[in-house]
Amino acid sequence: MIEITQVSNPTQLKQFVTFPFSLYKNCEYWVPPLIKDELETLDRDKNPVFSNAEAEYYLAYQNGKVAGRIAVIINHLEINELGKKKVRFGWFDVVDDIEVTKALLEKVYEKGKEHNLEYAEGPVGFSNMEKAGILIEGYDEMNTMITWYHYPYYKEHFKQLGFETQATWVEYKLSIPPSIKEKVAKFSRIIRERYGLSVIRFKNKKEILPYVDEMFGLLNKTYNTLQTFVPIQQYQIDYYKEKYFSFIHPDYITCIKDEAGKLIAFSIVMPSFTKALKKANGSLFPFGWYHLWQAQRKNDRAAFYLIGIDPEYQGKGVTAIVFEEMQHLFNSKGIDKVETNPELEENTAVQLLWKDYEPRMHKRRSTFRKTL
Repeated sequence: MIEITQVSNPTQLKQFVTFPFSLYKNCEYWVPPLIKDELETLDRDKNPVFSNAEAEYYLAYQNGKVAGRIAVIINHLEINELGKKKVRFGWFDVVDDIEVTKALLEKVYEKGKEHNLEYAEGPVGFSNMEKAGILIEGYDEMNTMITWYHYPYYKEHFKQLGFETQATWVEYKLSIPPSIKEKVAKFSRIIRERYGLSVIRFKNKKEILPYVDEMFGLLNKTYNTLQTFVPIQQYQIDYYKEKYFSFIHPDYITCIKDEAGKLIAFSIVMPSFTKALKKANGSLFPFGWYHLWQAQRKNDRAAFYLIGIDPEYQGKGVTAIVFEEMQHLFNSKGIDKVETNPELEENTAVQLLWKDYEPRMHKRRSTFRKTL
């Protein structure tokens, strides 16, 4: 007996957020999110994305126990401005029972048809700035702070239910050499001189703030041709600024400006929080904050989160400057392993950036699509 219930009160929302903690309890590779952050993300009164989106959350019960969850999302910006007649679904987790998966997905179909949409796609978040994709390779690797982990049966459920692969992302592990390669340093010098570029260095977080809006503007310019692109709105910029700023370390931010002082490229790297989040197990208290603080202070691993380059400077070697700066940082911090964020499989330009760092593709994830 499978019962699907719409989340309608704080108690049920807490069940929705914490269900994966029981599902993955014995999985050594699952890295839990912070429960407080998840609750705020899904809260219509706290997350500004609901100014152009709506969502319903559902729990599946089997024999009186939670057996699955799903968020059904309508992004009106995506539908009305980009013309993508899509109903999104995310925060999808389920026991290994295809009937539970089928029952949860029926709620997605219902919502899509109610809004006269053409297809369903997921798992995704509210926009392209959030987690996306079912893990389809790399089940013996831990997920990062910005990705989901899934058991292998998830992808099999989607295939059996007639879904097709829509978008696929790849992730790499990079090996950092003990010193900068001369050809990178030389090329970096040439590019700086040729275009009159210089690096902005930050002493503290306060100095970064004036550049944040420009960084997101560059992201919009950098990725607007990719299939999953949805323009980042100002209210989202303000929200992400508040949500993630505490994780930012000024040493790990590289910004490059032209002679006029205009920001033309940036990169954001963070110390890896994977192991710290695993120890925190969803909560900052009593000791979760300490594990995260320690990860910021002393860490031999980092995660490459964002890189943006003005289209005017793409293909002109600006990345050599970024990598020279990052190399100096990694060597000074004792970091010898870096993990990339998910990159669309077809985004070969980004993947070429890693060629000098012994890249190993260790994870792949996909969203799945079905016509309504």
